[in-house]
Amino acid sequence: QVQLVESGGGLVQAGGSLRLSCAASGLTLTTYTMAWFRQAPGKERVFVARIRWSDGGTYYADSVKGRFTISRDNAKNTVYLQMNSLKPEDTAVYYCAASTYYNSALEKRYDYWGQGTQVTVSS
Repeated sequence: QVQLVESGGGLVQAGGSLRLSCAASGLTLTTYTMAWFRQAPGKERVFVARIRWSDGGTYYADSVKGRFTISRDNAKNTVYLQMNSLKPEDTAVYYCAASTYYNSALEKRYDYWGQGTQVTVSS
């Protein structure tokens, strides 16, 4: 049984930083592409970042490029999202997801999802 459990969300002032964690069980990070998505109030869920299962290659949405970093610790079976220079528009519920696709930013290609963690950035 696959489980993805996010943690690390919270309230932070604009310009601050947070690190989200996604602890995976029932799968190994070296066989699944892992991603972060987010959903702001009243909006659709959108892609944020992903890390490929094979070589750890990363890809980011333009809105977070240069500010967010996705990484993984294979020994801990955990994926991270380091978020720096946070803006009020980064406020959202952040979801961790896993896919067997090699390289995708499409929500429909992700098979497993966490329950989400709230990130609120105050101005």
